[in-house]
Amino acid sequence: MADNDNGAIASTQTAEEKKRFRSEIEFPYADLESAVDVAKTINVKAGSSCEVEELAAWMGQSATGGTFRTRLGAAKMFGLIEGAQGRVSLTPLGHDVLDSAGAAPAARVTAFLNVQLFSAMYEQFKARTLPPPPAIERQVVELGVSPKQKDRARQTFMKSAQYAGFIDASTGRFVKPGIVQREEAPPERREEERRRDGGNDGNEPPGLHPFVQGLLKELPKAGSIWPEDQRQLWLDTASSIFKMIYKEPERERKGMFAKKNPDEAE
Repeated sequence: MADNDNGAIASTQTAEEKKRFRSEIEFPYADLESAVDVAKTINVKAGSSCEVEELAAWMGQSATGGTFRTRLGAAKMFGLIEGAQGRVSLTPLGHDVLDSAGAAPAARVTAFLNVQLFSAMYEQFKARTLPPPPAIERQVVELGVSPKQKDRARQTFMKSAQYAGFIDASTGRFVKPGIVQREEAPPERREEERRRDGGNDGNEPPGLHPFVQGLLKELPKAGSIWPEDQRQLWLDTASSIFKMIYKEPERERKGMFAKKNPDEAE
């Protein structure tokens, strides 16, 4: 009986020891800047979506390698990409974090706080100066990080915080950066602009005639197969549309300066 008790105690201790080496709170093994590089590669090479193997090749890595899988997992954890069945796609946040027009700073803040550990650390230390590295490591362990992973967790936390702008340059405090909100036009003005732009949804240049917009939508994707007869049909259709919606200045000028028939009344 005693042997059984000792065996149960030993089994419990083993389980507890194993538990100590497994983190109970999510954090990425790569920092936010590395995750943004993944999103940028997808955007530059494929627009919005690609195969995982393609992405790995573009990044000069193996699709099954640890470095690539680490960066891919980080990009997912930050909320920049999503994937299924061997494909990865940029999320709306992934597009925003690459937006040079002004959405990127706010997107980096959102991505940083998407990570469970980083969000918990923000709640713990917001508006305060972060403690020295050993104290940060003790705190992440208290929050659920495995002691064996505390150094990695601290490094990705600090690098990501700096990249997202959470470390105030003047005071050194851990604080959410101020984001200037872009002015959102009222619905009435947006509708007016949409009508002025020919009713397009932002995928075509403004001011195009609806017939031309429809014509452009019929263009196959670059690199796809487009038989010669179908290509000629598209060109013939385009020619007909252009004749209908555009004027011919040369012909008009000739008509304006043509000699009148002497028999015509003034």
